[in-house]
Amino acid sequence: LLCISLAVTPAFRMKFWNIGAEGQVLVGCLATTACLFYMGGTVPDWLLIVFMLITAVLAGAIWGLIPALFKAKWNTNETLFTLMMNYVATYLVAFFLLTWTPDGSSTLGRMEEFGVLPVLGNEYLLIILVVAVLTIAMYIYLNYTKHGYEISVVGESENTARYIGISVPKIIIRTMLVSGAICGFAGFLIVGGLDRTITTESAGGQGFTAIMVSWLAKFNPAVMILTSFLLIFLDQGAAQVAQDFNMSDAFPSIITGIILFFIIGCEFFINYQVVFRTSKKEVQA
Repeated sequence: LLCISLAVTPAFRMKFWNIGAEGQVLVGCLATTACLFYMGGTVPDWLLIVFMLITAVLAGAIWGLIPALFKAKWNTNETLFTLMMNYVATYLVAFFLLTWTPDGSSTLGRMEEFGVLPVLGNEYLLIILVVAVLTIAMYIYLNYTKHGYEISVVGESENTARYIGISVPKIIIRTMLVSGAICGFAGFLIVGGLDRTITTESAGGQGFTAIMVSWLAKFNPAVMILTSFLLIFLDQGAAQVAQDFNMSDAFPSIITGIILFFIIGCEFFINYQVVFRTSKKEVQA
């Protein structure tokens, strides 16, 4: 969740509303699985992992590039465009699952023999360390580099960016390449390090949850560590309550949704002052 949140943050800072992280992660998962499926056992494991990583990052970057090109060239609505591409990615995965599983199971078995990421202590530690490094790198990128400054300027005002000589289409395309590439990297971690398989639910809705994580943190990568922990804590806690009291599986989502609803509502009163107008009679008096 934190990795995907880091991916969408550069685009959000630029006020490019990338709602397509779910699809970008899925195509990263698909590219990684394709490498495992077609190349597993034919090349050394270290080379297979390199291919998996490169193809996943490229697939995510291309999936992010497509809406960026349309936005830069024809000023299309990026929210709808990226949202619709999630469905395209989902059905691409479904198509390849049908191709790879003639028995109609629509899910690949776990592929444990080839392309296994190195294990440090347990299967999660390496991924935690990688995402921790990525968090630090994204914080530096957004706050202490020229690219990060250009992203902030475009987000504040495109007219100002043009006035000081910044090419807005170039920034949009470059930023979405970065955003999509990190989503593809997340897909690589999911298939290559955790699940070792792929389904249409491999992203698990985290692409949408990541939007809330990034927004609650005010697009600050350091604070996202806390907000991602908060959301997962709420979800897992509510799931445990639902299990203990034999409630519906929808209960965790309902509880998390209610809490987030009130957080968003409070944000309105933090940013705006509510002033009640006085009637004309009171003013004249």
